[in-house]
Amino acid sequence: MRVAYFVHDLSDPAVRRRVQMLQTAGADVALVGFRRNSEPIASFSGAAVIDLGRTHDLRLFSRAVSVAGALLRVREWSKPLVGSDVILARNLEMLLLARAARRATAPGASLNYELLDVHRLLVGRTAVGACLRALEGDLLRDTELVLVSSPGFVTHYFKGWSRPVKRTLVLENKVFEPGYSSSPSPLVRGGVNGPPWRIGWYGMLRCQRSLDLLCALAREGDGLVQVDVRGRPTYAAFRDFDAQVASVPNLTFGGAYKPADIPDLYSQVHFTWTIDFFEEGLNSAWLLPNRLYEGQLFGAVPIALKRVETGRWLARRHAGLLLDDPVELLPQLRALTSQAYLALAQATADIPRADLICGPADCEALVRELSGRAS
Repeated sequence: MRVAYFVHDLSDPAVRRRVQMLQTAGADVALVGFRRNSEPIASFSGAAVIDLGRTHDLRLFSRAVSVAGALLRVREWSKPLVGSDVILARNLEMLLLARAARRATAPGASLNYELLDVHRLLVGRTAVGACLRALEGDLLRDTELVLVSSPGFVTHYFKGWSRPVKRTLVLENKVFEPGYSSSPSPLVRGGVNGPPWRIGWYGMLRCQRSLDLLCALAREGDGLVQVDVRGRPTYAAFRDFDAQVASVPNLTFGGAYKPADIPDLYSQVHFTWTIDFFEEGLNSAWLLPNRLYEGQLFGAVPIALKRVETGRWLARRHAGLLLDDPVELLPQLRALTSQAYLALAQATADIPRADLICGPADCEALVRELSGRAS
């Protein structure tokens, strides 16, 4: 099966995971998309790449201009997609491009939509929101399948906002690294002693309130709490990220990391921060983040809010340090004993690994769904 995969950021590590999942199930993948870094991308995990140029995170008007430019040139850059069986588009802007490319070069291909996040504009009671929903509704009528990473998107967005959709598939952001499936359980590997209690905040960093809360924990904990921050900050989402992390004792920022670093990162902390306020009450309440699965796979107990989808996922598995309000965390850590932490760690280790790891069967199921051959 030939899959044309349209992505908004070719440099996103999550794109690599999805491409490898498709390839594992035998699909021939071609990538089409923009990138956030400055260097052009010619190939990606063995897949051919059509590089549409550079865009920037949170600069919506600039991205809209880039998409409009690509639409005008669609017949030029989409020629290599002739013969595609499936077109999969990651995010709304790419779904628009994907439909245009299908009409130009692969009219027989099925069109599928991978919804990563529901931007606040899509659920805004504004003229812009109404226009975006109208555009999405028009695109969804031509879309065979919508992939979402959390059931919260189906419940709160597609059903809650009466969006027209033919089929949905919940495909959680589980870890896809073949070597991880044979890694020992967190308790067998051992852990780090505490206190001090170490909290890791890793991945795509874009939440100012999370950073403020973690800085306050590190500052007010008087050495009880140490915070390790790693990943790619979305600088436009912060007041002054570099200055803030540099000014706080017991908090360190180590920059970006590679997928191969993930086991060591999480095995060196007690907890992983899975709270997000970037789209508070909306997208942040509905999503299930990558760090939820990565952290637990390597023994880090997730810190989450009870009232959001992440908290409900953990509650069903009787795991995690669940809070009604983040202000509860420091008092709880002050009262936490080694024995109580061991119970939290054991609950994490007891989560079925199939809930955390994406295996070959998941990859094959995805390709069956995309091909319309789901059992």
